[in-house]
Amino acid sequence: MTKAELIASIGKEAKIPKASAGKALNAFSNTVMKALKKGDKLTLTGFGTFSVAKRRARIGRNPQTGKEIKIAATRVAKFKAGNLLKSAVK
Repeated sequence: MTKAELIASIGKEAKIPKASAGKALNAFSNTVMKALKKGDKLTLTGFGTFSVAKRRARIGRNPQTGKEIKIAATRVAKFKAGNLLKSAVK
């Protein structure tokens, strides 16, 4: 599903214009990004939890040359599905 298809689906489900659905989706996305950037955890009960994890520095290998490379430490976004989402997918 593309973003445009998601916006159309949200508009249809909520019975609102696509423009309003697009604004709502963008607002949600921006809010999640701001929360994760601050290091907060965002929980939507039943749906899932967005959080930030720290990945430590490590040594990797270039697959083309086989030469070792250093991979810097970083923070990554994580999503853990909630029970309602898990059961809906089964």
